[in-house]
Amino acid sequence: MHRSTWRRFFRRTARAAATGAVIAGLAVVAPLASSAAAAGTLQQVTGFGSNPGNLAMYEYAPSDLPADAPLVVALHGCTQSASDYHAHSGWQKFADEWGFAVVYPQTSAANNSLSCFSWFDSAKDTRGKGEAASVMQMVDTAVAQYGSDRGRIFVTGLSAGGGMTADLLADYPDVFAGGSVDSGLPAQCATTQSAASSCQYSNQNLTPKAWGDKVRNSFAGYSGPWPRVAIWQGSSDTTVTPVNGTELRDQWTDVWGIGQTASSTRSLTGGTTESIYDDFAGKPAVALFSVSGMAHGLAVHPGSGADQCGTTGAYYLDSICSSYHTAKFWGLDGSGDQGGTGSLPAPSGLTVTGTTDTGAALSWNAVGGAASYNVYRDGTEAGSATGTTFTDTGLSAGTSYAYTVAAVDSSGAVGASSAPVTATTTGSAPKCYTDNNYNQVVAGRAHQSLGYTYANGSNQYMGLYNVAVTHTLKETSAGYFVIADSGC
Repeated sequence: MHRSTWRRFFRRTARAAATGAVIAGLAVVAPLASSAAAAGTLQQVTGFGSNPGNLAMYEYAPSDLPADAPLVVALHGCTQSASDYHAHSGWQKFADEWGFAVVYPQTSAANNSLSCFSWFDSAKDTRGKGEAASVMQMVDTAVAQYGSDRGRIFVTGLSAGGGMTADLLADYPDVFAGGSVDSGLPAQCATTQSAASSCQYSNQNLTPKAWGDKVRNSFAGYSGPWPRVAIWQGSSDTTVTPVNGTELRDQWTDVWGIGQTASSTRSLTGGTTESIYDDFAGKPAVALFSVSGMAHGLAVHPGSGADQCGTTGAYYLDSICSSYHTAKFWGLDGSGDQGGTGSLPAPSGLTVTGTTDTGAALSWNAVGGAASYNVYRDGTEAGSATGTTFTDTGLSAGTSYAYTVAAVDSSGAVGASSAPVTATTTGSAPKCYTDNNYNQVVAGRAHQSLGYTYANGSNQYMGLYNVAVTHTLKETSAGYFVIADSGC
């Protein structure tokens, strides 16, 4: 956004943020002389790479961190710091309880006058460039240090850090298994600072596909699997308006190839509504958490309860522990419920090899360790195969269907779903006609015998030959009609 816009908003809040930090007893951790950080404390790591984005790296890990543990990258908001975010956000509690390391990138006034991550600068927030590249160097350093599981690397961020989180998920879907955008913005919403304020305050009026294309174009040629994305948005946020939550939902559901209608919703504490959007295997892919009445900030909920965390402060707002629900959504609690898949990767190379009026043939590349493959049509399992080909039958002519494939191991665990492909059957789409029985006969779609009506072709019974009985008839082939009252 315009520099003057940032200054007007944050001039009155930077002083409060600084005061809150003093009251909370936060201290900036002094840099270490080496690249290793002591376990159980937040410390700075130096020498983590060429650092083209001029960021600082901080990290935290419990003293008993096991090998192959997950890794979380957490990005602070404007006017904040790594130590501030670590102290308030609640991520330390769950790192200790569930066993994972946390990396906190930190920007400074040297990069942005308000210490904001540059989510709006294409020279800094795209794959291999600037701040995005620096974050990846931090990830590589932490993975080498802790022996982290590269299949369980996640990223989260608040406000400008949330905008950068969305960019990182788009830039590096091959690295991050999941993300959480807290009071943030869609990936690549703005590519210049002057365009940033429009993203913050206004509806961009883009279709889900246009939003999804911004992700797909960030790493051209990549076809999945895609990260699982949680979105947190306050309904009373006037700094990053609530439409950004909707746009993020549209963006990532489109990337996954699923619709914008929630698979399930439920009410959580703090006036929070959780809407889940399942992938084609029926596992959560996108989650939208809308917090009623919450202004701009990170949702925390201080206390000793299992689902409580964090401390309040400037932009740390008491409503619900977002870190707890985000970690659960990613499956960091060890339940495996929200990660949604077994260990097998998504099959690559899913292709439509042929179509007929009533069928579609598919092929894909083999996955090591797969005992079979599940094939999903429009989100519902259409069948399975032991090889890498499948022909779906019984389809309607001239109709488009979305397909994904997932590998299944010998224990029956279903792996990640492939990127979707669309198959359109040949011929003309079935035509449907809704009318009373008398008019159906007059139009030549049905016939009557002894005062009763029957569909032409299928000869299905339709009831009395009069204007009081109405049916929908579907023409599945020339002159062949079937009753389709339940939907056409």
